[in-house]
Order: sequence, then C-alpha cells, then structure tokens
Amino acid sequence: MEPVAVGLVGAGPWARMAHAPMLAKGPHTRLAGVWARRPEAAAQLGAPVHERIEELFDACEAVAFCVPPAVQAELAVRAARAGKALLLEKPLADTLDGARRLAEAVAEAGVASQLVLTLRYAVQTRTFLARCAEIQPFGGHAANISGTLLGDHPFATPWRLERGALLDVGPHVIDLLSAALGPVTGVRARGNPLGWIGLLLEHEGGAVSEASLCMTAVGDLPPQTFAVYGRTGSAVLPHFDDDPLDTIAEEFAATVRNGGGHPLDAAHGLRLQEIIAEAESQLTP
Repeated sequence: MEPVAVGLVGAGPWARMAHAPMLAKGPHTRLAGVWARRPEAAAQLGAPVHERIEELFDACEAVAFCVPPAVQAELAVRAARAGKALLLEKPLADTLDGARRLAEAVAEAGVASQLVLTLRYAVQTRTFLARCAEIQPFGGHAANISGTLLGDHPFATPWRLERGALLDVGPHVIDLLSAALGPVTGVRARGNPLGWIGLLLEHEGGAVSEASLCMTAVGDLPPQTFAVYGRTGSAVLPHFDDDPLDTIAEEFAATVRNGGGHPLDAAHGLRLQEIIAEAESQLTP
C-alpha cells in the first residue's frame, strides 16, 4: 500500500514527541508537511513548512491535528470540507457545540476520521478488553492521578490549566470503561475541575463504574489503574510501556484507504464529549 500523505497541524511538545515521528516513520504514512502558528517550531519537524493551512491541505490526503481543542474544532472542520481524512486528538473540541459542529462536518463531507485515544491501541489494552468480554462484567473502577498541571510540566498548557483533568484525561478513562462495560447511559460527577473529580458511570446493561481523576496531586503517585469485575472473573489492566503509535499510524492508513469505518471516529468522540459536558455541569466551580 502506498504510504498515506499526512499533513500535520501543530508543532508543540506532543507533536514533536509523538505525531511527527509517528507519521514520518512509515511504512504506512509519510509526513507530507506541517502548518503551525509558529513556523520556527514547525521547521524543526523535518517536513516542508506551509505558511497557509490551505497549502498544507493541497499537499496531503489526510490531516493530523496536534493543537488545543478549540483550535482543532475550527481547523478540522475546514480540513473535512476540503475532503481530507482526519486524525484527531481528544477531546474533539473545547465545547460540546464545537464537537457537534466537527462531527457534523465529518459526516456531511463523508471523510474518514480516527481519534488518537492512545490507550485503545496498546496490545495490553486489547487483551484486557477481550478478557472483560468473557467475564460478564457488572462493575469496575479506574484512577488517573498525576501532578501534570503543577510546575513547569510541558503539558501544563493553558487549556488544561483552565479546564483540568476531566477534559484532558477524561476521554481516555470514559472511553476505556465504556469499551469494557458497555456504552455509558448516565453520569454523576462530584468535585472541583482543577482538583479531585469523582465520576459514577452507568452503563448499558446495568453495569456501574467509578473513576477518580486529578492532575494536581503531589508526592509518589501510582500509575493509572483500570479494573473490571464480572460474574465469572475479573480483569486488571497492567501498567505497561508499550508504544501504541505504530498501531495508530497503521490503522489510520487503513481507515483512509478504506474510506472510514474505524470505531474510534469523530462520532465516537462526540459521544465522549457529551458525557464530559454532562459531568462538567455537575462539578463545583
């Protein structure tokens, strides 16, 4: 299969650490160009730099986004309308309305889309989910606790500092619990957006799960945890160092060539954003 020519929007830390090397590595994709607010940062990614985003669209058949949610919500709509397949970061947007507009633009244009929910592409995660499917699950819990928003951490970016853990790591946690226990049908949330957040999720079929999220904790912190319990057994997602980026690139190339059909598409991202918006409305400012 000819490598998919992917243009990259964004040149921040995650673009340098993940997106650019993933897309440039091949063999399923090639980095066709970069557009970013700071051309000097884009020039460090080893691909042609475009002054106008429309020039990037002309140089590629798909576009990957590594920008803040509000920026992705605006620019990905333009890419979809230009007929480009989309590799999207989570969350889709900074607001539910923005997520709806993006998902609608993808549907109207008929372009392929896929979300970079990194956990879902790891071998250990897929083994964990296969085990969950075998045990008739009825409950589970998850915790994602870090100090990312403290000090000079590279991911202590303005949108994360403003919105906190729910918008940032919430999509990963809610998505994985949904995959393990069934689609979420209801959510109750307590806590402070920039402090500790507790979620109670109700799942289709009657299962219930709990999640704890925080990005302002200090001290010796444990890795994130996921555990699911069922009528015939239990499943625990082990801590792992598996790099899922190769799988993301390979599956995105297949998504582009097949014209869509990936389960982690923009419509799925919209559903996650609906759950997050409902949870945010219940938190204490």
